[in-house]
Amino acid sequence: MASRKASQPNRETGDKYSVLLPTYNERENLPLIVWLLVKYFGESGYDYEIIVIDDGSPDGTLEVAEQLQKIYGGDRILLRPRAKKLGLGTAYIHGMKHATGNFIIIMDADLSHHPKFIPQFIQKQKEGDYDLVSGTRYQGSGGVYGWDLRRKLISRGANFLTQVLLRPGASDLTGSFRLYKKKVLESLVEQCVSKGYVFQMEMIVRARQLNYTIGEVPISFVDRVYGESKLGGNEIVSFVKGLLTLFATT
Repeated sequence: MASRKASQPNRETGDKYSVLLPTYNERENLPLIVWLLVKYFGESGYDYEIIVIDDGSPDGTLEVAEQLQKIYGGDRILLRPRAKKLGLGTAYIHGMKHATGNFIIIMDADLSHHPKFIPQFIQKQKEGDYDLVSGTRYQGSGGVYGWDLRRKLISRGANFLTQVLLRPGASDLTGSFRLYKKKVLESLVEQCVSKGYVFQMEMIVRARQLNYTIGEVPISFVDRVYGESKLGGNEIVSFVKGLLTLFATT
């Protein structure tokens, strides 16, 4: 495994990046995503911490996280578990309370978001002093891999409807791989009322309302390696309801 004590490039910026990893039944994926995060932060030389917010996973995800903390150290891996599933938005709020970085990175723990893009996110943010940087599957070299036609049509259709109805000023609203200035994320979370998949969409819409600047980095999204997708009929119905609510209120 990559060592956290390996020699690092000198990055005297004073910035620190807190990675929030909400987890539920990610026992197989968590060691890999943490190893990749340690690898790419180590190579780039940026200061970081990884905050694991496990929502009472019955598969032993928390126990795996505890072992990872022993390997990489409590200064790099912070465990902030909760007793049960309480929603993505509250997971971010919970994680931010314990974050010591001035930037927050949110991403999925299921390996669909590759940490190799994080240095590009950081570079993009610095180029324009953006308030947030979002990974996009729908611009430049971005793309989706491992999805069947149904999933691709749902994602494309959802993004198209959102673009038409909300005019958000960003190309990928339903993605969840982003870098925020910590104060900006705190402000947006306070404004957002949605849950589930609509939450990420509302974050971008609220950012536009509050005149926050948004940068984008093309990413390759890869379907989860282990475990089952959490997208089902209920999530699709909730998305449509949330979209109409945002259209009526923003």
